[in-house]
Amino acid sequence: MNKKYFLFLFLLGAFTFSTAQKKKITLEEIWGGEFRTEYMDVLRSMNNGTQYTILNTTRSPLASSLDKYDYKTLEKVETIVASSDAVPYFSSYSFSDDESQVLLATEVEPIFRRSRLGIYYVYDIATKNLVKISETKIQEPTLSPDGSKVAYVLDNNLYVMDLADRTTKQVTSDGSKGTIINGVTDWVYEEEFAFVRAFEWNSNGTKIAFLRFDETEVPHFSMDVYGKDLYPYQHEFKYPKAGEKNSIVSLHMYDVVSGKISNVNLNDPYYIPRIKWMNHPDHLSVQTLNRHQNDLKMYAVNAKDNSFSVLLEETDAAYVDIDDDLTFLDDDSFIWTSETDGYNHLYLYGRNGKLKNQITQGPWEVTRYYGYDEDNDRIFYQSVENGSINRGVYSISTNGKRKKELSVEEGTNSAAFSSDYTYYINTYSSATTPYRFTLHNASNGKLVKAIKDNSALQNKLEGYEISPKEFSTININGNDLNMYMIKPADFDPNKKYPLFMFQYSGPGSQQVANQWMGSNDYWHQHLASLGYIVACVDGRGTGLKGRDFKKVTQKELGKFEVEDQIAAAQKLSERSYIDADRTGIWGWSYGGFMSTNALLKGNDTFEMAIAVAPVTSWRFYDTIYTERYMQTPQENPTGYDDNSPFNYPELLKGKYLLVHGSGDDNVHVQNTMRMIEALVQANKQFDWAIYPDKNHGIYGGYTRLHLYTKMTNFVKENL
Repeated sequence: MNKKYFLFLFLLGAFTFSTAQKKKITLEEIWGGEFRTEYMDVLRSMNNGTQYTILNTTRSPLASSLDKYDYKTLEKVETIVASSDAVPYFSSYSFSDDESQVLLATEVEPIFRRSRLGIYYVYDIATKNLVKISETKIQEPTLSPDGSKVAYVLDNNLYVMDLADRTTKQVTSDGSKGTIINGVTDWVYEEEFAFVRAFEWNSNGTKIAFLRFDETEVPHFSMDVYGKDLYPYQHEFKYPKAGEKNSIVSLHMYDVVSGKISNVNLNDPYYIPRIKWMNHPDHLSVQTLNRHQNDLKMYAVNAKDNSFSVLLEETDAAYVDIDDDLTFLDDDSFIWTSETDGYNHLYLYGRNGKLKNQITQGPWEVTRYYGYDEDNDRIFYQSVENGSINRGVYSISTNGKRKKELSVEEGTNSAAFSSDYTYYINTYSSATTPYRFTLHNASNGKLVKAIKDNSALQNKLEGYEISPKEFSTININGNDLNMYMIKPADFDPNKKYPLFMFQYSGPGSQQVANQWMGSNDYWHQHLASLGYIVACVDGRGTGLKGRDFKKVTQKELGKFEVEDQIAAAQKLSERSYIDADRTGIWGWSYGGFMSTNALLKGNDTFEMAIAVAPVTSWRFYDTIYTERYMQTPQENPTGYDDNSPFNYPELLKGKYLLVHGSGDDNVHVQNTMRMIEALVQANKQFDWAIYPDKNHGIYGGYTRLHLYTKMTNFVKENL
């Protein structure tokens, strides 16, 4: 026998034996937590910059402790407070600015995505005294800068407690469910502007600025909750759908000493998405938006007399994003992020609002702003300078010079800095490396010490059949779109495989990223082990490739994004190893809207689709999100209806699975019910599942395992 041929057979046999010994990932393992990653506990830097705190908990026995550690050694220095007979188990904490008091959260229960109710205590570190703030569950308690008082919201009213004499003063009295909210946001602000606490202490604790929401005219929404009792009941809240009335929001100032409330007249702004005190205790910054969200004004308010002036104004033909990057320096000059030059970058403004200079620039985006080291004139940020699917950590001076690469290993790097910017803890992962945590010097990025990694998980996965993500770009409709592909481990280019596409596609989003696997990635690995090729393409409208690429979908959500997915599927099907007659697509939420449209409008391209919790008409979704991209239905009716899938159910040819949770307060099950009715009246057969009382995440108990088993079976039967 030819020696080379013998060697080939030997190697082929060895490979076959090797892959045969590998285990296939199972759904039970994915949803049973078998591949759970180890994370760093959330740490908070102490004011001294050399130490940090971590909340440590145990389940059996149930206990919690707030512990202090040293950055340089990573060793525990002391326990600040621990649960005991005198101190209840606490699940989160926060310090006063001077770190004299600690706020401890107990018995916490969720309201919506970000809002919580709980019983809270204040622990005095010096005296070790523990004060219970209220016998009733409250929202958003926040200590004054000196730790002498705590402000909070109860039943839509703002309160302030004096910790020395333990007296409580009710600041507002007009709050009531469904009408007036003081100090916390309404549903749509919480969901779309991403904050709940709508009050702020000034720097010396003499004033509190707060927002008031009048949601009286906001349309009422209700959902049936089936529960386990004899009769269901209705969960009711105010939800403004596109084109409907929003809360009337107003800004107010509370003087802590006099107890007086004054109104700040800002010319009746439509939205107030951010308030932030400057370093000067009498100066407040307030960001406002018009209804179209394409004209942002930042006002400087003088709290002495409530006079105001425009500090900055930014407009855009589409919309202006809201974020938390605004930072006031010691003299109240400020750092700001903007897409003004076509990419998201950092800018420096004087305290009078005049632009000093653009700090970062280039055909790439700043993705996170970490902070400013004023002593050394260094700004720390994260960006995609190393490619739009990667993230690196950098520093730069305010004049745009002395840029340094700190953590730029190919993959995803993110940083948590000490308060004096001496150290940072870098979190790194890639598509092939699970999360790794390391301590670095902030001045030069030099590694100080390895902290934690997921080598145990990586070693475990050596025993499983894992196929690599192959990153590339694909030219679709004149754009080089980011893409990844997962092939079966025993891929044979001479065979033909079914193609199953995954996407989300929402404005500014990204799914093709060089980072460690999430649960959907493990599911895709499971499908690859069954002989499917899984691909993901980030089309037009997604993020991190500049303003124009992201905002091209303005007023036409679901048009260009769907065109790109159909064209990508067609182009991939030209490859010799893709079976063009077996192409599927799936997605969740916006991705479900997309997969439904792709199956209908691309009915000669896709043979099947799965849509989980999809929007089926933007007329049903909330004002802030929808109108940011679509304006109102009254202004843009064709933009809403031309891409609403229940308006053309007759186009359905392929196999379709539609899934929703009946308790979804975000994308209401109404979307799926209208889609079902349209398909029924078009006499189209399809599959569907409703998960009782489950919200937008559709989880709890065995729910996720059940859902993904259903989806897996649907793929196996129809693709």
